Amino acid sequence: MSAGHHTGSHATNPRVDGRSSATRRWLTRLACCLVASVVPQMASAQSPERSGQDVVQAVCAACHRTGVNGAPKIGDQKAWAKIASQGLTSLTDAALKGVRKMPPHGGNLGLSDMEIARAITYMVNESGGHWIEPISKFALPSQRSGAQVVQAHCAKCHETGVDGAPKIGDRAAWIPRLRQGFEPVVRSAIQGHGAMPSRGDVADTTDSEIRAAIIYMIDGS
Repeated sequence: MSAGHHTGSHATNPRVDGRSSATRRWLTRLACCLVASVVPQMASAQSPERSGQDVVQAVCAACHRTGVNGAPKIGDQKAWAKIASQGLTSLTDAALKGVRKMPPHGGNLGLSDMEIARAITYMVNESGGHWIEPISKFALPSQRSGAQVVQAHCAKCHETGVDGAPKIGDRAAWIPRLRQGFEPVVRSAIQGHGAMPSRGDVADTTDSEIRAAIIYMIDGS
């Protein structure tokens, strides 16, 4: 093989270099597009998830407040009792995929699975249910103090002793209820007892918040 042929085999090919340059430019544009699409999704994932009430008011109420297109109306206990029997997981899956005239995600693809589950829970509870609103393991809510829970919810009965509720700070009324121990009193509050519904009719109150509220009411401060 001659030196001329050897040198020629390694000569630069303008057509190949042109294609390589075009390919690099295309890959660069593709990478930019991917970054632009991923960044908003990451920001959305990091944003706090809305409560069930917020989601219902913003999205679900348009149909479920009026019952348009056969949507079960919020507050219709008979309709929601049948729906609730399917369980939260099944109802959430149906809402994510869409059911009958309701589009996937209730028509708002920006809603997370957790937000949809919370919205369903809220509508069930507004219609006679006693479900606990799901808590995201990625965005745990701040713990409310016993005083905050009592002032917001428990005081309406325990401040005045309505329906036989032991008054806040009335240890003579609380001590007989503690004879079997503190945990039975907590379980009674969680499950409901006498005229008091489960969790004081506030479904998103956690067990630890109920404990703190009871301690506050026994101590009175």
